[in-house]
Amino acid sequence: MNFSDGKSIEFKIGATVIAEELSDVFKMSGIRRPVNDLPRLKRMIEHADLLITAWDEQTLVGVARAITDFSYCCYLSDLAVNKDYQKRGIGKELVRLVQEEIGDEVMLLLLSAPAAMEYYPRIGFDKVENGFIIPRKK
Repeated sequence: MNFSDGKSIEFKIGATVIAEELSDVFKMSGIRRPVNDLPRLKRMIEHADLLITAWDEQTLVGVARAITDFSYCCYLSDLAVNKDYQKRGIGKELVRLVQEEIGDEVMLLLLSAPAAMEYYPRIGFDKVENGFIIPRKK
C-alpha cells in the first residue's frame, strides 16, 4: 500500500513479531495493553491464531491479532496502528485482511475502547447490544 507522502506499507500474515515490537506499536497507538509486561506480550503473540502486521520497512507500525476457529467465530483482540500512521487506511486494511483469512462463514467481533467507538462503524462493523463480559483481574 502506497501513500501520498511516498511511504509504502507492507502487510504480512504470520510474520515473526517480538514482544518489544508489539509493545512499541501498542505504546505508539495509544491502545491500553500491558506494554511493560514483555513475557505476557510474548504469550499473546504465541497464542494468537492469526497475526497480521503492517510494516514501514523494518518497523512494525500496525497489528491485528485474533483468536479464531476459522469456522464460525473470530475475536479481534487487538487492532493497533502507530499514531504517526493513523488515518491512512492501515487499520481498515488490517481488518480486511483478517476477514479474507477467516472467510465469509466466520463472524468477526471485537470489544472497543471508548475512544474508538466511532471508528469501527466507519470500517464496516455493526454495533451490538447483546454481549456480556467477565473482566480480567489484572
